[in-house]
Amino acid sequence: MLRVTPMIAQLFRIVRAFSLPTTMLAVLTACGGNFPVEAEDSITSPGRQAATIALEQVGVPYRYGGATPGGFDCSGLVQYAYSRAGVSVPRTTGQLWSVAKPVSQRDLEAGDLLFFRIDGKMSHVGLYLGERRFVHAPQSGRSVSVASLDAPFYRSALIRAGRLY
Repeated sequence: MLRVTPMIAQLFRIVRAFSLPTTMLAVLTACGGNFPVEAEDSITSPGRQAATIALEQVGVPYRYGGATPGGFDCSGLVQYAYSRAGVSVPRTTGQLWSVAKPVSQRDLEAGDLLFFRIDGKMSHVGLYLGERRFVHAPQSGRSVSVASLDAPFYRSALIRAGRLY
């Protein structure tokens, strides 16, 4: 039986943390055809930049009130990604809702915000990636991840999309 020492386990976690965003982008690109989030040197819009930055956070744990790579809540992830892309945005989901210009689902672009109704109220936000996928910090006990708008839960919970720029 293989015995994993704490040092080896820690090394595996570090390697996984650095390689997961790159692997996710490669897998999503391969599976989804023309995945719209491109390499950073070819990105022009703030939304694409924010989407790429948010995608790099996949695997970071959820933390209520968090807005750093140490832990994110949903609106903290949006604020962090957009601020790193050079755009100042509000901190809370409600404030983001207020400033985002509505966008139809057929006109979605990478970096657009997706607002969801959870437990009867608008209380969750994610960043659109393209190909009906989005990145978000889902809830306590989970990590930043990529999800599909075609998943029954998110399909029924989506209220509106919006653009910040």
